[in-house]
Amino acid sequence: MNETKFTADKNVLTIRRTFDAPISVVWRAWTEAELLDQWWAPEPWKSQTSRMEFMIGGERLYAMVGPEGEEHWGLTTYKTVELQKSFSGEDAFCDNEGNVNIDLPVSNFQNQFKSETEKTVVIVITEYASEESLKQIIEMGLKEGLTIAYKKLDEVLNNLKNS
Repeated sequence: MNETKFTADKNVLTIRRTFDAPISVVWRAWTEAELLDQWWAPEPWKSQTSRMEFMIGGERLYAMVGPEGEEHWGLTTYKTVELQKSFSGEDAFCDNEGNVNIDLPVSNFQNQFKSETEKTVVIVITEYASEESLKQIIEMGLKEGLTIAYKKLDEVLNNLKNS
């Protein structure tokens, strides 16, 4: 069983996880809207992408939809993309039109992908404006939610490998 490792240092959170799939498959699961929507939200929530352009300067506007139909929107803006190696950008809470909610923390992130035989190590380094902002995100359930989502990602990757 692959463990998700979280390390916090001041206003930076580093998340490390090994996935049992080749880098080409893991990359697709992180960069294609149809696949992201299959795992990005922790159950019973669902991810629904409104629009996505995975490219430098592109955006992903998506909603986390709860079991009662409630929606929490997010906007990812992509700043760098290095095919099957890394991508970086900014994540923010927003409304359904992509207007950023300045009352909630915004993060700058870099996702790194490293191939290890038939496995892939994903390292997500996320920086917040302050330690308080990072603490707020953790208190909102980031660790629990991402741990559940990564288990769902394992299932998606297994299905992709076997299709």
